[in-house]
Amino acid sequence: MAGTRPILVVDDDDTLRSLLAEQLRHGGELEAVEASSVASARELVNRPGARYDAMLLDVTLPDGDGRDFCSELRKAGVRMPIIILTGSDDESDVVRGLDAGANDYVAKPFRIGELLARLRAQLRIFENSEDAVFDVGPYVFRPSSKLLVEKAKNRRIRLTEKEAAILKFLYRAGHRPVARQVLLNEVWGYNAAVTTHTLETHIYRLRQKIEPDPNKTSLLITEGGGYRLEAETHHAVSAPAFMPA
Repeated sequence: MAGTRPILVVDDDDTLRSLLAEQLRHGGELEAVEASSVASARELVNRPGARYDAMLLDVTLPDGDGRDFCSELRKAGVRMPIIILTGSDDESDVVRGLDAGANDYVAKPFRIGELLARLRAQLRIFENSEDAVFDVGPYVFRPSSKLLVEKAKNRRIRLTEKEAAILKFLYRAGHRPVARQVLLNEVWGYNAAVTTHTLETHIYRLRQKIEPDPNKTSLLITEGGGYRLEAETHHAVSAPAFMPA
């Protein structure tokens, strides 16, 4: 199974936050990181190498308004999806939240299933947007453009649709290897006519493009009957660290 996708849950209601974290973890697709205040959320986002694919953000926090924090994040260049959680569905509150840069606005009490569906929808939208940008080794990877940019050498590498899909899925898996059959199913679908040889051919061609020395792999590693991206060579740049305004 691919690695989990980290979601930052910011809410001072311990019971609700724990429930949300439990539901996010159910199924193994998502992983919850919890914060109970603006200060603790800011610290988590600022940690070196921090990566969050989305944020669930309460409006009423003990040390500030979630909408102000959302605005602060946007001004700092943080582009991950942010869903505001609030006890009010008044139109003026909704407008203020969206104007602050939130992607969606959900009023309490909400149905967990609906919230998770909205979250997954925002993740899909973001993943295919121009804002989704990741570091992979010496490259900046833009999945939507199927492009790798090596800034140090001013070099641009065009990827095929399948190569970009392979790289994106391996990135999402974090530091864990993805089995060949899993990767094959995710990129090509459950197509009986496509074999692991097809995947291996694409991996070979991808290595020819991205490895500093294609004969000595250092980025795209064969491991555990599958493949992974080297742990020390990739991190997200879609949510840069920021300091408080």
